[in-house]
Amino acid sequence: MFQEYDLIVVGAGHAGSEAAAAAANMGSKTLLITMNMQTIAQMSCNPAMGGIAKGQIVREIDALGGYSGIVSDLSMIQFRMLNRSKGPAMWSPRTQNDRMLFSLKWREMLEKTPNLDFYQDIVKSIVVRNNKVFGVITGLGHEIRSKAVVLTNGTFLNGIIHVGEKNFGGGRMGERSASGLTEQLVSLGFESQRLKTGTPPRVDGRSLDYSKMEEQPGDKEITGFSFLETSKPQNQRSCWITYTNKKVHDILKTGFDKSPMFTGRIEGTGPRYCPSIEDKINRFSDKERHQLFVEPEGWSTIEVYVNGFSTSLPEEVQYEAIRIIPGFENAKIFRPGYAIEYDYFPPTQLYYSLETRLIENLFFAGQINGTTGYEEAACQGLIAGINAHQKINSLEPLILKRSDAYIGVLIDDLISKGTKEPYRMFTSRAEFRTLLRQDNADLRLTQLGYRLGLASQKRMEQARIKKESVDRIKMVLETLTLEPEEINPYLEKINSSQIFEKQKVQKILLRPEIELIDLMLMCPRLENLLIGYKKEYLEQASIQIKYDVYIEKEKELVKKMVLLEELQIPENFDYKKIVALGNEAREKLNNVKPRTLGQASRISGINPSDVQILMVYMGR
Repeated sequence: MFQEYDLIVVGAGHAGSEAAAAAANMGSKTLLITMNMQTIAQMSCNPAMGGIAKGQIVREIDALGGYSGIVSDLSMIQFRMLNRSKGPAMWSPRTQNDRMLFSLKWREMLEKTPNLDFYQDIVKSIVVRNNKVFGVITGLGHEIRSKAVVLTNGTFLNGIIHVGEKNFGGGRMGERSASGLTEQLVSLGFESQRLKTGTPPRVDGRSLDYSKMEEQPGDKEITGFSFLETSKPQNQRSCWITYTNKKVHDILKTGFDKSPMFTGRIEGTGPRYCPSIEDKINRFSDKERHQLFVEPEGWSTIEVYVNGFSTSLPEEVQYEAIRIIPGFENAKIFRPGYAIEYDYFPPTQLYYSLETRLIENLFFAGQINGTTGYEEAACQGLIAGINAHQKINSLEPLILKRSDAYIGVLIDDLISKGTKEPYRMFTSRAEFRTLLRQDNADLRLTQLGYRLGLASQKRMEQARIKKESVDRIKMVLETLTLEPEEINPYLEKINSSQIFEKQKVQKILLRPEIELIDLMLMCPRLENLLIGYKKEYLEQASIQIKYDVYIEKEKELVKKMVLLEELQIPENFDYKKIVALGNEAREKLNNVKPRTLGQASRISGINPSDVQILMVYMGR
């Protein structure tokens, strides 16, 4: 009934969809198995992509040739560039999306992908012989053979949904959980733990009074995620902001004695940076209100997502409390908020390729590795799909360094440090964030994606044109000199210090209050030299000039880090025989088995003296 595949991807969420697309586009005959063909790449939680640090990840996925950026653009109902008031390293694109259209566009793109087949069933176990995976066994009893398997099970592994004192099995509301796979993996020697996440109630938008809320419109200029030309909406839908209050908090507190989180019925650790509303009012008892984002779920639906009101309290408490929120006095709930508890496998059990250490050709990606968020899952799926293809074709794995991409930071954090709570990406996690901006992801990664066979010739040509254009613009800015009479009227207008002798445009641009586009409008000579260049190219050249000092400093730090990264540690290195190391250091090094001294230095609990001892022992 089934042919043998090169790769089987289990689960069609964000990780599974990217993994299947990547491997298939690289030439692997791929099978995507999902419990429900109608929920491919479903937005299980909020209907949005990107945001702080997450937007950078989506642009990196796009530059490498993944689908998330394109789908996000095609299904957006609003676009905003967050953190515009800060430096470019902090700018983060975010789209509000049509939930149903997002999933539909993903399925359309996957169905148009060559080498990709689909099958709807549950995977009960993997086929393992001599510590190597050879396929999967489905719930209907089919054994499907493959050379590699990528597990992207999301929150479905032994998932339990909690609403107040009620709980039942499920991987998502309305969908059953998956059992058997965790137990098999544990029997094979894997360590498994539990995590928890949650979601807020959905409400009927017709029952809300938006006049009592603050409107949050989209940006006038829609940049989008994809570096390719994608269609953008002519109009946008607004989001809205409202707040909880003391009365809301008091009502929520009446349900604490029935809260599965506070009564101990939930064992898993929840996300630190996206806590439930009951956790927020418990931990931050001094705050009289908390901000809520009221987000439409699509173009043509009345369903609304109440971002910031995630909860697993009893339904009646949710209903009573939500109707005290300004604008929600007559709110009708479509479905209550709930918490979900599920199995994950600490990611220190993986190689940097996301292949498991215990079972050859078995890869993990997404929430199975302890992460939270569509973007974090999608980038892992992309890397797992790429590396599964590379492995079965005896090719070198793709390992992105911390200085290459936010994706590299995420994977290095997971492998080196592991996680005891749902891992979320932040700009603060990336020490080279001036280099890893959202605006230059194509310049950083397109060539790599092209070499792998993922990024198209069109993408490669577009990136080449951008680089050459930016270089030409910078040359103009570095050589053109402006006279005081040319520039002073503009400087006076913006309350910037006037110049008394001619200066190069490059030097004038170093002033934080001056933008290249504005300068061009005031200086015809400069505008004539740069006319015809895309705004994107002009902005890129300006950023490179303004932040040149910081960029060069980070490049120097990267060089120092590379020295440690180049010092390889043998895979079978025995740390127990280094008596100069403390017991904790030996234990952690032995568990993680770092590839390099650089990775060893980032393991939680390993200090600089431990690294020095390793260097001495290795003859360095």
